[in-house]
Amino acid sequence: MSKVVSVSRSRAHVFSEPVVDVIEIVEGLGVDGDVHSGVTVKHRSRVAKDPTQPNLRQVHLIHSELFAELHQQGFEVAAGDLGENITTYGIALLELPAGTHLRIGEKVRLEVTGLRNSCIQFDRFQKGLMKAVLDRDNDGGLIRKTGVMAIVVTGGEVRTGDRIEAELPPQPWRQLEVV
Repeated sequence: MSKVVSVSRSRAHVFSEPVVDVIEIVEGLGVDGDVHSGVTVKHRSRVAKDPTQPNLRQVHLIHSELFAELHQQGFEVAAGDLGENITTYGIALLELPAGTHLRIGEKVRLEVTGLRNSCIQFDRFQKGLMKAVLDRDNDGGLIRKTGVMAIVVTGGEVRTGDRIEAELPPQPWRQLEVV
């Protein structure tokens, strides 16, 4: 069963977000009380380029299986450390096509918009971490492992233990790209 392992939010632009008991997801905005919530972009690098662009990064999800992989490489990473709002278990987030809807708990519905891009902050958090969260496929293509971004279709509360179900969009599927 796919489920929520942890939830996090922060009112400030910080790399790691503190774990909380519950987050309120607001339709069309993101996580209530989170600095990245809004209709337009809130991530500083994107605001610098064009503050009017739509916020396709309202909610950030990371699979907890990444933490186990990083632990085997000597890194200490826990829920919230990489800035995600929702830490998941049992769902292959990186394999989902763009437009997938994630039903979380009783009411919440998110639409996956794309991949999170890794940045220099990973190495500031732990030296060598940026390289560890990147990989190459058999064709030499870059694999970004730091989770997916989503917009909020239907709001509600999300807490640890909530079930996650994925509803794939109609084919042809679009591969996830950095948003």
